[in-house]
Order: sequence, then C-alpha cells, then structure tokens
Amino acid sequence: MFIDQVEIQIESGKGGDGIIHFRREKYVPRGGPDGGDGGKGGSVIFEVSPTLNTLFSFQNRTKHKAQDGARGGRSNMTGKSAENLIIPVPPGTVIYDKTSGDVIGDMVETGQRLVVAKGGRGGRGNARFATSTNQVPRIAEHGELGEARVLRLELKLIADVGIVGVPNAGKSTLLAAVTNAKPKIADYPFTTLEPNLGVVNLDDKTNLVLADIPGLIEGAHLGIGLGHTFLRHIQRTRVIIHLLNGLSDNPLLDFIQINSELALFDPEMAKKSQVIAFNKIDLPEAQENWKKCEDELKKYVTNNADKMRIHPDPFAISAIAGINVKQLLYQVAISLSETPILAPLHTIPIYRSEDDPNEFTIQETPTGWRVSGKAIERAADMTYWEHYQSIRRFQRILETLGVEKVLKDAGVQPGDTVFVGNHELEWQD
Repeated sequence: MFIDQVEIQIESGKGGDGIIHFRREKYVPRGGPDGGDGGKGGSVIFEVSPTLNTLFSFQNRTKHKAQDGARGGRSNMTGKSAENLIIPVPPGTVIYDKTSGDVIGDMVETGQRLVVAKGGRGGRGNARFATSTNQVPRIAEHGELGEARVLRLELKLIADVGIVGVPNAGKSTLLAAVTNAKPKIADYPFTTLEPNLGVVNLDDKTNLVLADIPGLIEGAHLGIGLGHTFLRHIQRTRVIIHLLNGLSDNPLLDFIQINSELALFDPEMAKKSQVIAFNKIDLPEAQENWKKCEDELKKYVTNNADKMRIHPDPFAISAIAGINVKQLLYQVAISLSETPILAPLHTIPIYRSEDDPNEFTIQETPTGWRVSGKAIERAADMTYWEHYQSIRRFQRILETLGVEKVLKDAGVQPGDTVFVGNHELEWQD
C-alpha cells in the first residue's frame, strides 16, 4: 500500500529528577550534600532511510515517545541519559508542524537527520546548590519536561522524470515497458491509484528514475480526482514526459489542460523541461490523429517557447510495441543533463523555536491570575514544592524574569491564587 501523507504525535523524553541527599557515613558527621543530577531525556529524530518508499509504517502507529532520563543518585551519581528515538522516513519526506503549518524540514539525502523534539535536560541535584553560605541545601530540580508536537508528514517522490497525462494515456504501460516496475494496467480511467517508480538503464553510464504519476483531470489543482494527492509528486521531478493519448478526441486540448493544472498547483511546474510523447501510434486511429495534430503541437510549442521549456519535436511512440521509445528516452536523458539538480524545498537541519523563552503573559481570571510563558512554566515544573528552599528559589526566578513586578502592577493581593502551568500557588508578600 502506498501511503504518502500521515499525521503523527511525537514527544521527547523528560529529564531525570535531581535528588536531595546528604552523605551519611560512620565517622563523617558532616558529609555534605551529594545528590546527583538526573539524566537527559531522549530526543526525537527523523532519519532518511533509502530502503523505505512509503509512509505506511506510520499508518498503524501514530504516537512516538522517547524514553525519559533516569533519576540522579547518591554520591553525586548522574542518572543515565535516555537513548534518542530515531524514526526512519523515506527520501522525499517533508515534515510540517500541524498547529502552525510551518515546514520543519525536507528530508532528501540518505542518512540525513532532523531533530524535531529535544529531550528535556536532567534536573540538578542538591550538590550543585551548595555554597559557602548554604552548606546544607535542600534544593534540587525535577527533570525538564519533553516537547510534545503534532506533525504532518508528506511524501514527495524523488525521481528524475515524471510521466504525466490524462487518465488512460498509457503512462503505466510505458513505465512497465522500459523498467522492471510492475504497475497495475487495464483499459479504464484511474487504473493507477498510486505513483510507481522504475529505473531505466539506457547504457552503462546513463540511468533514469521514472515516476508514473496517476492520470490528471481538469480541476486536479483543486483536489478533484485525487489531484492534490498526485500533483505533489511531480514537484521534485526535473523533466516531464508529457504522454498524450493517441486515441483522444483532442490530444492538443489534453496537453494544454494538463499544463494548466500543473501551473495552477505550483507555478514552478510550468517551468520544468518537458518532452512530448504521442502514444499508441501502432493503432490506425492514433496514426490519423497524429497527422492532424503534429503540426498543431509544434506550433503551440513554438508560440509558447518564452513561457515553457518544451522540446520542439514531439515523439510519436507506442509504449506497448516499443516504437520510438528508445529515441524518446535518449532525448529525455539529454534534457535531464541540461537541467540543474533541484535543491531541497526546505533545508533546516535542526528545529529551533523562534520564541523568546523568557517572555510571559499574565491574565486575570475569575479564580485568580494565570501566568503563561515557556521559562516560568518550566521552572515551576522543575521545582520541588515540598522543600522550602526550593520554593524560595522559585520566588527569585519570579523576580528575575519580572513576573513579580508585573503581577504587583496588575493588582495581585496576598491570598490571591496564581496559576503557573499545572501548578496552583497562593500569593504572599
């Protein structure tokens, strides 16, 4: 089954908790703090695997979570960091943030990696808070929470050449004739419901990767007839074989219609190199059509030479009989050699949030005050509320970030409830 678009939930691992512990040994009355730090949580990383060609593996598993870091130990022992979660994806996978719609990365090269959610850092143990004035610190940190995101994965095939045309033009027949691909073939529209890939070996030095794109119809750019599902796969191809159905009532009209659909979906598609192939020339009816439209095709190409990159001489071929197929492919190879290699749509090696983590907002609600912000909510999650010194440290963070001043300016009163993330606090002067 070919799956080219999925939505998944990912979550990186939480950092391990730092601990509060004091060295207790015989004859060592003041051993001091020796609580260790927690280990780092695992990150979620996508990696391009050349052995995959669909997103089918995500169909039945939509939630992916990395492991949490281990808790710190006594004797200043740091907890074990969790392994990163490596998720393999096929070449050509574009990753979007479901909430914002932003592109996070474009995975095209074998072995390419992309960090989509960083693991939480481990909390510090009380040994890290010892000072000359506080030699018995009862302060430690919980591990930082991991990042949770909903992502949309979209596969855009990576092929040198895309074969496009109206339904039943013979695209699958051509692909099967020149490669080892075995697409489903029959004489009715939309036989092909998924793209197929094949490799053509023209000679010892020339190989072509062909993609058979399912038949396009008018309105495909609007999603009619599964248009969006198929059109995205043409975006990465460098050269297009525009296959015309020799038995069509108006092959030239078909040609113009398909080019319009390509341009409406993505204006850059109108600039791709094209080679026209008039198929089914082995049939008498197609031969008659070819005599009628050959000159019209050439005239159209000449008149639009400033707008489109189309080879001036269309090829009359028969995919099933092999007529002029070799000549067509050699011209495609020449056009390919003259076309620059496409850069990835988006190259972002590591996701980084553009937001300032220290920013915060304060909102008065019927039940109290709501403080929201990445840094302050993270500090609240990492605080050991059962220890007074940890609470005092959190109060200093409120002051440092400016939250205390803004709350006072807004009119907070002693006894008011202040919500920070999932924590409910009582305000005191």
